[in-house]
Amino acid sequence: MPDSGYPWPIETTRLDNGLRVVVSEDRTAPAVAVNLWYDVGSRHEPDGQTGFAHLFEHLMFEGSANVAKTEHMKLIQGSGGSLNATTNPDRTNYFETTPAEHLELALWLEADRMGGLVPALTQETLDNQREVVKNERRQRYENVPYGDAWLRLLPLLYPPRHPYHHATIGSMADLNAADLGTFQDFHRTYYAPNNAVLTVVGDASPAEVFALADKYFGAIPAREDIPTAPDGRNVPATGQPVTERVTGDVPAPRVYVAHRTYPFGSTGYDVLTVLATVLGSGRGSRLYQRLADGERLAQPDLVGAYGVDLAHAPAPLIVTATARPGVSAERLAAGLSEVVDELVTVPVTATELDRAKALLSTAWWRQMSTVDGRADTLGRYATQFGDPARAGGRLPAWLAVTSEQIAEAAAEVLGACDRVTLTYLPEETP
Repeated sequence: MPDSGYPWPIETTRLDNGLRVVVSEDRTAPAVAVNLWYDVGSRHEPDGQTGFAHLFEHLMFEGSANVAKTEHMKLIQGSGGSLNATTNPDRTNYFETTPAEHLELALWLEADRMGGLVPALTQETLDNQREVVKNERRQRYENVPYGDAWLRLLPLLYPPRHPYHHATIGSMADLNAADLGTFQDFHRTYYAPNNAVLTVVGDASPAEVFALADKYFGAIPAREDIPTAPDGRNVPATGQPVTERVTGDVPAPRVYVAHRTYPFGSTGYDVLTVLATVLGSGRGSRLYQRLADGERLAQPDLVGAYGVDLAHAPAPLIVTATARPGVSAERLAAGLSEVVDELVTVPVTATELDRAKALLSTAWWRQMSTVDGRADTLGRYATQFGDPARAGGRLPAWLAVTSEQIAEAAAEVLGACDRVTLTYLPEETP
């Protein structure tokens, strides 16, 4: 697939227990990336269990049947590797990059915590990690200026009971109320081989990976009754703009403008990605040229626009700017709205389009230049769309976007009648 955006081989198989295994062999360097995507994120969480998927991101490093607490990290790092995990509304993923000779170790560790976490999960570990999550919430969301913007935007964009209504950090009340058995049941339900994709990229053959995957994961039983995630694709348009103003300990007024657009993976979202780049990426963007450099309403390094890659509902476009000294929040919000609205009436130029596509191409190949970046990308497309090879179409889709498509998308989904505006105001000082 030399022109597809993914010019490396891809081979797949499925174990008898349902685990999908994706391998992309690359002998360039003696390293391998192991990436395990679980189809569980905050959108799957039942009422009363918000924050569970994110808490398990922590618990999965706290020991399993044959691995003592903190030993997973020590074994990988002691072998010259690196590791981490992330959670978002759509999924949780766990990943390691190691020298190729330690591939078997990484697979054994991942299999042990997939099939052996519940027996090792203790009340002490649970209580400890709940406190860690509470501290994370304070440090990332509550005790930093503008830190709770995402927590506020989601419920403004998505109605109650929508799967994207709450953030992955979840409710501290829900985390505190649940007992050990409830958390064990959550793991048994979602951390199953038939709810996961294992991707290995790097210095290993498909036959080797498939054999090792079967050796370590093959005996883990499938879960036959995994609940279907709520359907969030239809979000009724209210026809009414939504606004929220927050006064707090912030250094300057900041405005967020947000819209529901198209699901990640759709043609519309590919257009939206190019639109967001034209609108808010770097010094050549419309936001920078107008608000930071031209009218001097916004601080130069604090303007931007980006889509959030959510696949199971109209994904949000977030546009933001922070005011220069002496600029009011009202004037800044009006300036933001003007620039967004002009995407319909002022055509994107060839120069703007070429610049956006060059930025996106660079970002894509930067992601694809590492084995861990490729492993994560293939895992995403296998999990969310059933075919890792679809990843190869993303860059060509961006490069095919036209200025006419951008104007059409802006007219369809960026109207002021469905706009969410979140404004932060500094507290008045005596």
